[in-house]
Amino acid sequence: MSAPTASEFVFGRHRPASHVLIHVSDPHFLAAGARLGGRYDVEASFSRTLQAIRAVHPNPSAIVVTGDLTDLGEPEAYRRLRDAVEPVADALGTEVVWVAGNHDERPALRAGLLDVDATEDPVTSVRDLDGLRVIALDTSVPGWHHGDIDSEQLAWLADVLSEPAPNGTLLAMHHPPLPSHLALFDILELRHQDELAEIIRGTDVRGILAGHLHYSSHGMFAGVPVSVASATCYTMNIARPAADVNGMDAAQSFQLVHVHPDTITHSVVPVVEAETGDYFSEAWLQRMAVLTPQERLEAFSRKPGRQTDLPAFTA
Repeated sequence: MSAPTASEFVFGRHRPASHVLIHVSDPHFLAAGARLGGRYDVEASFSRTLQAIRAVHPNPSAIVVTGDLTDLGEPEAYRRLRDAVEPVADALGTEVVWVAGNHDERPALRAGLLDVDATEDPVTSVRDLDGLRVIALDTSVPGWHHGDIDSEQLAWLADVLSEPAPNGTLLAMHHPPLPSHLALFDILELRHQDELAEIIRGTDVRGILAGHLHYSSHGMFAGVPVSVASATCYTMNIARPAADVNGMDAAQSFQLVHVHPDTITHSVVPVVEAETGDYFSEAWLQRMAVLTPQERLEAFSRKPGRQTDLPAFTA
């Protein structure tokens, strides 16, 4: 019998996650590999992101990319993005959920990434990931940068959610149904949020994955946790005063989403080159695995020089 991998060890109260997803947002690809704004090398930063994705989990349930896949909606940009992502997805044995953003153009996205008719129809999908349902919504508005969901898409969503999934549902969308402390994003906020909340509230929706902000953010909407992934192209330097926040070529990241029966966690994964310590390893976990729970506490939890015994547990 082979030894467990790092993701299979159970040292605490929670079993390993039933599903692990990669949540990526805002790559903003351009034709010919052009730099965004003449400044940001979005393909280089995305390449580093894909390298990190390969490292964090051997077989994620899906890679979810929440919009602004390209910056100008150019057909070649979609081809370049697809050529970058699909080999990684194939190597990991996973699938990709593409979500439309305000910088995307529906016809080019549909033809270039989904191999369907190049129409202005919303880019929506429903994926069954071994009992976990992922619904991609299209909050883009052709010709505009603010977000919205029309009545037909809302009715479609209500119909899909009328029957719960075994492990619940995640919604993937570009414009987050959250306030921003940056005025520019409130101008471009998602419209008809009350109508969306009415449909979601009380259903099996367990989380909402979004992008658009170019910085990580978290909140609640209709009783559902919302997790906004930062961008892979450039991020907003929110260390500055809110009225003076602009983009920077730093702090790019994605999120690692662990789905448990009773909770979902969203971990920000920085895409950086930095010197890292080497104390913890697979070998260290193997050494911990052969110890009893009390021995693990003695080996790792007890502070040096403190000999106080743990209180006895009583039912």
